Amino acid sequence: MEIVNPALSDYLLAHCTPADEILRELVEETHAAVPGTTMQITQDEGEFLAMLVRLTGARFAVEIGVFTGYSSLCVARALPKDGRLLACDVSEEWTAIARRYWERAGVADKIDLRLAPAVETLAALPEDQTVDFAFVDADKVGYPAYYEALVPRMRPGGLIVLDNVLRQGRVIDPEAQTDADNAIRRINDTIAADPRVESVMLPLRDGVTLARKVPA
Repeated sequence: MEIVNPALSDYLLAHCTPADEILRELVEETHAAVPGTTMQITQDEGEFLAMLVRLTGARFAVEIGVFTGYSSLCVARALPKDGRLLACDVSEEWTAIARRYWERAGVADKIDLRLAPAVETLAALPEDQTVDFAFVDADKVGYPAYYEALVPRMRPGGLIVLDNVLRQGRVIDPEAQTDADNAIRRINDTIAADPRVESVMLPLRDGVTLARKVPA
């Protein structure tokens, strides 16, 4: 199922802030390394994340799932000069590409890359460390655990963004019964019923959920 009409895709991309040379070259290198990959977010989603970071006034952000670093670059650029991004991944190979582009973009000093399971990385943070903004775009089976690890740490008004929540329409296909499909259905239902957050699911690319932590 095409969530975004292919006939409109180029029009959408042409009507948001354009990607600069660094981001364009990152896309080219990623697609050369992994032809046909859908693991990298698109230009419009990157700009969407950057705008959300600015609108929330985030200073400390978390990313779960770095891949080659497009989304982390967008988030880090949107943070203030003293802002920090904790980037969680398990791949040395793909994050090595990310590191090069973070350096080129001048944001490497804002990004703390941790190569370890994200739940362990979050658990190791100081107890009083709160999170202003989080982006989850990693293994889908892990989404429920990532969400539960993040929610207690979010400041009131803090925002969690989850990518790929529509699974190219598989969430409404009864024949789609992989572990990833069922994990995404489970987290979608959990967020919709969770009194700790207010949420909205958007048909942006492969589906994006925004979950805002409500005051206690």
